[in-house]
Amino acid sequence: MKIAIDAMGGDHAPKEIVLGAMKAAEDFPDLEITLVGNEEKINEYLTAHNRIKVLHTDEVILGTDEPVRAVRRKKTASMVLASQLVSDGEADACISAGNTGALMAAGLFVVGRIEGIERPALSPTLPTIDGKGFLLLDVGANVDAKPEHLLQYALMGSIYAEKVRGIQNPRVGLLNIGTEDKKGNELTRNTFTLLQEANINFIGNVEARDLLDGVADVVVTDGFTGNMVLKTIEGTAMSVFKMLKGALTSSLKSKLAAAVLKPDLKELKGKMDYSEYGGAGLFGLKAPVIKAHGSSNANTLYSAVKQTRIMVEHRVSEKIKDAVEK
Repeated sequence: MKIAIDAMGGDHAPKEIVLGAMKAAEDFPDLEITLVGNEEKINEYLTAHNRIKVLHTDEVILGTDEPVRAVRRKKTASMVLASQLVSDGEADACISAGNTGALMAAGLFVVGRIEGIERPALSPTLPTIDGKGFLLLDVGANVDAKPEHLLQYALMGSIYAEKVRGIQNPRVGLLNIGTEDKKGNELTRNTFTLLQEANINFIGNVEARDLLDGVADVVVTDGFTGNMVLKTIEGTAMSVFKMLKGALTSSLKSKLAAAVLKPDLKELKGKMDYSEYGGAGLFGLKAPVIKAHGSSNANTLYSAVKQTRIMVEHRVSEKIKDAVEK
């Protein structure tokens, strides 16, 4: 199995990307990795490994670049070359922690869409209180959507939840402002009807306040709403931990309590850590393309490789293609 990784994408590249790749290569003996980027910088952290090779390039797409223009003009950028390896059949999948919009553009223009999928969806797995997590799509690949797009998101998400996350008959919910069947705007009401008729385990409308309680395994919405929900969850989690830290270091008494509670707090933080779930899959492309978080460390990148490996092994893109054809 061959995976191409953009070694120059992300806040902590290339160090954390290289360290995560080496950890993955050690744990998965069937894996061959190509790190794409500046060879001199990569080799500062890369120890000898016969299943990791480097494809050198000096060009990088920056977070400030306009995504589509950057992909079209920077033909030898690390992210574009990693996508090209997939398109040329030299890699089964690619991963990048770089510019999200540029990766979506590279996925569309270089890797290509599955025929019948009108718009791919960006789909992270987010934590829940019970530790099982749920898939949310779309979170920003497309800010506008039609009911048919949300139906395709539901199909793709259901396949991923079953084949990659191992959930039998995954529950699919439609994000809405209430749980009643007739709630919502024109988009959600029309989507509700389509999802009722689809060959999935549709459980109806779900509300944002219930997402972390694990109300559904797959939650579909348009990219505008999904992106706001994603950032609200991330921001709330960070704020809660900051408040906890402040409260537990405010006095000698609270510091003593913090020392006692430290193992439990560590476990809680781990349970709510998105990095354990890998990256966000760009569903609807001919091969797996994974967007790792911009602040990815070695463990996050390792999780993204693990997720990508399972997607390739279970032929998720091919199964999405078959489902769309049916």
